[in-house]
Amino acid sequence: MAAKGQPFIWAALRAFMCVCDGLEHKTALRLGSTVGRMFNFFSFSRAARASSRCSRMLGVSDRAARGIIKKAYSHFGMALVEFVRLPKTYPRIDEIVTVTGEEHIWKALELGRGAIMLSGHIGCWEYAASLLAKHGVPMNAIGAEQRDERITQAIADLRSRGGVKPVGKGIDLRAAIECLRKNEALAVLLDQDAKDGGMLSPFLGHLASTPIGPIRLARKFGTPILPAHIFREDDGFHMRFEIDPPLQGPGGRPFGEDMQHAVDSCNDKISGWIREKPEQWLWMYPRWESTLNDR
Repeated sequence: MAAKGQPFIWAALRAFMCVCDGLEHKTALRLGSTVGRMFNFFSFSRAARASSRCSRMLGVSDRAARGIIKKAYSHFGMALVEFVRLPKTYPRIDEIVTVTGEEHIWKALELGRGAIMLSGHIGCWEYAASLLAKHGVPMNAIGAEQRDERITQAIADLRSRGGVKPVGKGIDLRAAIECLRKNEALAVLLDQDAKDGGMLSPFLGHLASTPIGPIRLARKFGTPILPAHIFREDDGFHMRFEIDPPLQGPGGRPFGEDMQHAVDSCNDKISGWIREKPEQWLWMYPRWESTLNDR
């Protein structure tokens, strides 16, 4: 049942999806950018918190941080458009996304123990999973449960129509295990506050509670974890998707045997991507809420 107050959000989302669906792709992207900038303007308190977070974590001036956040709102407005239009763009996604390192995931799957794609809320992560699905990789993605069940289902439907199989709601352990046992790939976004259930590890140089479930799964099943990120190019339309070789444990030990090293390695990867393209990361999310009272 939809939560109180969600019908308006659902109606607005449906209307936005219908409008975007009827536009030419680049026109729809310009609309998304405009909508994102409007949210930056009207959501003043949230944008201000995001700017303060950005300034603190990156060590940049308040003015520079405000510029990054303004671009981030524009980027995620475009990313929303890209996601809702995914069923239309999926057949020609190779015209939009250029991938390097794809051989790493195929080599990982040859081991027969599945593959975990490590990424974060940066760039256009939905297109990364869909591109691999288009190339024949059996892709699964763990989705977060939304307040309104209809929105949760809409996200799952869009992913399915983009070639990606939705995996449960939240961290569905049974479904994740089944993916790996079937030798499929599982996309995981690790830049989330795990609160009491995580491990403390530096994220952009500041301790953050980090999920450890995917790393435990990898250790238990001998599943490779491959860092992967996708950035929007400067033209605003094309994307660059890079897949790295599997992460390794210290001294040749299996990755995840030293849990602290494994979590630190994952956070180092994501932090590096954020420093490279800070305007494409989700600064609006309180990543350090449980460690630095970041709200």
